[in-house]
Parts: sequence; structure tokens; C-alpha cells
Amino acid sequence: MRRTAHWTRRALLSLLVAATSACTQTPALKTALAPTPAPVAAKRPNILLILVDDLKPALGTYGDRTAITPNMDRLAQRGVRFDLAYANEAVCAPSRINLMSGARSTSSGIYNFGMNLRDYMPDAVTLPDYFMRAGYHTESMGKVYHIGHGTVGDTAGWSVPHHKDKVVEYVDPASTGGVPTQEEALFEEIPLPEGDPFAFARTLARGAAWEMPDVADEAYADGRTAARATERLAALKQDRKPFFLAVGFARPHLPFSVPKRYWDMYDPARLPMPQFEQLAEGAPAYTDKQGGEINAYREPPQGVRGDKFPPELKRQLIHGYYAGVSYVDAQIGKVLDALERDGLAENTIVILWGDHGWHLGDHGIWTKHTNMEQATRIPLIFAGPGIVRGQGTGQLAETVDIYPTLAALAALPAPTGPQPIDGTSLAPVLRGTSARVRDYAYHAYPRPGRIGQAIRTDRYRLVRWTQEKTGARDYELYDLVGDPEETRNQAAALPAVRQRLEAILDSQPAARPIAGRPRAGK
Repeated sequence: MRRTAHWTRRALLSLLVAATSACTQTPALKTALAPTPAPVAAKRPNILLILVDDLKPALGTYGDRTAITPNMDRLAQRGVRFDLAYANEAVCAPSRINLMSGARSTSSGIYNFGMNLRDYMPDAVTLPDYFMRAGYHTESMGKVYHIGHGTVGDTAGWSVPHHKDKVVEYVDPASTGGVPTQEEALFEEIPLPEGDPFAFARTLARGAAWEMPDVADEAYADGRTAARATERLAALKQDRKPFFLAVGFARPHLPFSVPKRYWDMYDPARLPMPQFEQLAEGAPAYTDKQGGEINAYREPPQGVRGDKFPPELKRQLIHGYYAGVSYVDAQIGKVLDALERDGLAENTIVILWGDHGWHLGDHGIWTKHTNMEQATRIPLIFAGPGIVRGQGTGQLAETVDIYPTLAALAALPAPTGPQPIDGTSLAPVLRGTSARVRDYAYHAYPRPGRIGQAIRTDRYRLVRWTQEKTGARDYELYDLVGDPEETRNQAAALPAVRQRLEAILDSQPAARPIAGRPRAGK
């Protein structure tokens, strides 16, 4: 009986959000885009790239029975949902460079914060630059490139300067005690002195990991970004050029600063709690991830393994994550409504992309920065002209595939760099989801002195850890069908599978060293 009541409540909430969104719409305008000047062909499709920070596939369309995400779900109904899409690296800054350059981290050598695109690939033609050279108006707002932690954005390829907004943001003074916080400093949300930003941040207080004031959506950056995107879509409709518009949202990234009504959508007692909170049996100890980003906030106890967090803290963090997902879903809904209202939907390719996944206490881990399924699997949805509607696909996909896919969908030549273009066009799958372009996805993550390279097939993940100084290797192998929570390393038990997947790894371009130096710049 309680289960029925829960589902009735959840369904009513979803209908309420969708109905509220629908009330703001006007009938779609049936206008055709004006011809565009050479070299762009008439009616070449617009591109709307929606980037979401720390978004795992915690969406209704991906089968998450907790998530309330009517707007991202309706986007999936208009297009193709990739059920096995993976970040090339589960770190914000490198992952976004993977997207924009089409190069994997192991090809560029960019594995961490403070490693900037132009220092490693000075002549790269980025995704927006490629479209700008083809005659597109290119524009970005919100969190597109990662800015902070010693990383800068890239100015090349944008027709107008990037419109930045905050990632770490509080509106309740109690969340900071009225003083600057560590994460605000690292994200450059406050003025910084000269010198090492990490050393300066360590001198500051830790801010709250969440807040839930009763405020308007626009009190936070994502609400303002959605409002700006709707304004810009109306203006871009009047332009003779097709557009490439990148709209980046910060939530559900920490802190979970989200208006109270999004918290109220969820019953804390019914949230999914972590079931397996240990390191996988037989996994090398160095693959574990503890502390880091989660310890930059004041509620998590310092020096305590994630599985030892108090149960009420775990529940609150999970609650905050889902509240953030529903908040960003509402903002994305406003942008999709504007696209319809301005008569742009039929000639605009929309891509929804999460930069990587997020551990919600599984394996005793919080946040990201691992080679595990929860950190690497991402939502990826394409919708628009020439794309089949309302279908999911088991085609394995990587972030770097987006660049050549968009070029193909816009009937532009395949990109050739000069940086490595590691992706494969997914366009055949978007025209018919039974098509296949390859049978694996590749990702990587380093640990000190080691590089972990992974192959993910529809059943298995192999991670090969190579010590850079000695060449010594360790392996992890997981059966994601028989053991979806990755509880047991089977590298020794399944030697034939390990050898087959390692042969795929050996066929990939060689990984650049972790400690490699930039080719140019600093």
C-alpha cells in the first residue's frame, strides 16, 4: 500500500512540473530559417549543446525510479538515448576538454586540473571553432569549460565572449558564516591573491554541503543561465546564420544549493541508500578514492571513510543530489520550451551530456575520480532533424564521439584536427538504433605514478593499471551483467576475457605520460 501511495505522489509531482512548464508556452511558430551565407548551406541545422555537471544517468528515462525528471525525459522521447555512454575521464576539466577537442586524455596528456588545452594542443580546432569556421554563430554560457582549480577556459571558437556564472554559490549566510570558503576560492568565485590557489584555499573555512532556501530559481546560477539561454534563442532566431549554442549547468555539483521546493519533491525515507560500501574484492588498494572534494565541505567528517559517514548524512547527501537533478531538469525544461516557442525545435539538434557520473556512497565513495561504472557512465541524448525518435540504444559511446557526430549531422566534413580526433561518428546509430559503429568504449584515470586505461564492452570492464616507472601492471575485470555493482575483481578468474579486452587496449593510441610537459605555453 505504501509503495502505491509513493508512486501516486511521484506521478502527480511529475505531472505538476510538466503542466507548469506547459503553461508558459505559446504555440510553436512555423517559420523556416532564412538562407545562410556561404559556405553554410541553407537550413543547416542549429546546434544546442546542454552540458550538466556531475550528472549520472539518474533520470526517469534511464530507469531511475526515484528521479523526477520530466523535461529530460521528454527530450529523450524526441530522440535517441544512449544507455551505455561513458566519459573518457571522470574529472570535470579534462572531460570537458575531451568534449571540445575530440581528443581523449591519454592522447592529449591532460589528466587533471591546471593542465590547459592550449598548453598541450596549441593549434587545436575545437568543436565550437570547427562550427564557427563553417559559418555558424557560436556562443556559450554557464559552465562549459571548467574554470577554476588552475584551469582556464578557451577563448578560441566563440563568436562572442563566454558568459560565465557561478558553480559554488550560497544565498543563505548561515551556509558560509559570512566568510569566503575553500570551494569558492578554488572556483574563483571570490578574488584571489597571487600565488597558489590551492594553498590559499586551505586557509579558508569549509562551506555547507547543501542549503534549501525558499527562493526563486534565478537566485542560483542555473536559473540565470536558463533565463539567458531563452533570451539568446529568441535573438538568434533573427540571425541569418545557424547557431551553435552551448549552455552549461552547475547542479547537481556540490554544494547542493537548491531551492526548497526541489527538496520537497522527494521523501527522504524512500531514497535509495548505498548497498555495497566496500572496495571490490581483489581490487588494488590504490584504486579506492576517499576524501578529496567531499572533504571541502563542513558536514562530512574529516579522515573518515565514506561508508562510515553517519546514516543521516548519507541520506542528506543523496537527497541533495536528487534535488539538484530535479532543479536542473526544470531549468533545461525552460530552454526546451523556448526552443519550441521560437519555432526552432524542428531545425535544431539538441545534445544532453553529463560530464561524468557520481558515486552516491557505493564502494564507500562520494563524488567521482575513479574508473568505476558509477563515475564514468553518463547520460547522452541526441534529438533533432534526421534523428529517430523515442528510442534507446545499447551502442557504446564515448564523450569524444560527440564532435565527429555533430559534424556528420550538420553535413560537414569529418574533423581532422590537427589535434587527435579519437571519436567515432554515431550518426548511423541516430538514423537507426540497430546500427553499430564499434563494440567498446574507452576511458582512463590516473593514480599517482600509474595510469589506469579501461575498455568497457556491453558486459565487461577491464582496467589495466600500468606503473609509469617500471611498466608493472595490475588488472581489474568486472562482469557488469553478473555483478553490476562491481563487487569482485575477476581478472584472475577470467583470463580469456582479460586477454581479449587487453588486445583492444593494445590497439588504441599510446597513452601520453601522466607527468608529461606542455608543448607550448607555461
